[in-house]
Amino acid sequence: MNVLVLGGTGFIGSNLCKSLLIRGHKIRIIDRTIKNIGFDMTNIECVEADFIDIIDFKPYLKNIDVVYHLISTTVPATSNMNRYFDVNSNVCTTIRLLDDIVKSNAQKIIFLSSGGTIYGQTEITPIPEDHPTNPICSYGIQKLTIEKYLFFYFHEYGLDYQVVRLSNPYGKGQNGRKGQGVIPIFINKVLKNEEIQIWGDGLTIRDYIYIDDVIEALSTLLEYSGEHRILNLGSGKGSTLIDIINIISSVTGQKALVSFTEARSIDVRANVLDIKKTTKELKWEPKYSLSNGIKLYIDKI
Repeated sequence: MNVLVLGGTGFIGSNLCKSLLIRGHKIRIIDRTIKNIGFDMTNIECVEADFIDIIDFKPYLKNIDVVYHLISTTVPATSNMNRYFDVNSNVCTTIRLLDDIVKSNAQKIIFLSSGGTIYGQTEITPIPEDHPTNPICSYGIQKLTIEKYLFFYFHEYGLDYQVVRLSNPYGKGQNGRKGQGVIPIFINKVLKNEEIQIWGDGLTIRDYIYIDDVIEALSTLLEYSGEHRILNLGSGKGSTLIDIINIISSVTGQKALVSFTEARSIDVRANVLDIKKTTKELKWEPKYSLSNGIKLYIDKI
C-alpha cells in the first residue's frame, strides 16, 4: 500500500515507518523537520512542512491509500494554557485534511487519539471504549472533537476511519533529556543522579505500553476491516509512578532522588485501558511487561 504518515519522524512515527517498510509498504512522510530517523530513508518520500501551515493537502494525498494521523501540536500538561491554539491548530487543520481526503483516492484514515485524556475521571477500571468521555483538559477535548468529526465524515462521505485511543507509550526513540515521556524522564534523572519531581503522592495509576507493542498494533490496523472504529491500545495493566521509580532503581542499581509537590488539576487518579476488544479484533496482545520494557529501553541508551 501507499501510506502517508503525518508526524513520521517523531517517536511513534519513526518506529511505525520502519515497521511499514519491513512489511513492504511505500511511505510518504509529512513532518515539520525531516531528520534521520535511524534507518535507510531512500525508499521514503519526505515532505518538510508544518501541519498547521498546510492549506491544501491534496498534492500530498496523490496516490495514497491510507493516512496515519499521528500529529498533535500540543501536549496534555500545557494544552490548557492556550486553548484557542490547541483547538485551532489541531481540530481546524484536521478538518482541512479530511476535506481533502474525501476528494482524493485515499481509502482510510487512522487517527491517534488519547486513551489517557479522552475518558477523564472514570467510574470503572479498566476503561472500555464505551465508557463516558468527559476529558478534563483541552488536549483531551480536541482529541475527542476530532473523533466526532471522523464519524461525521464517515456518515456524510463514507470515509473509512480508525481511532486508536493510546495509553502511555515508551521506549526506543524517546528522549528523556527533552522532557518526552515519564519513563524516559525518570530514567534520565536517575542515571544523572538528579532529583525526580512528582506531582501529588506518586500513587496515580497509569497504563504504560512498550513502543514495539504499539507499532505491532498500528501496523496491523492498516489492513483491518472489522466493524469497530474505536479501539483502546495499552498494556491493560496499571502502574504507579512509585512502581516505575522502583523498577528503574532495580534495573540501574541506582537509588532515585524523589521530591513531591502539589497534585495538578489535569491529572486523573487512575487510567488503565480495557484492551479486550483490541486483542480480539487485531489478534494482537502486548508482549512486554513494564520491567522488561524499561530494561530494553535502558539497554539501548
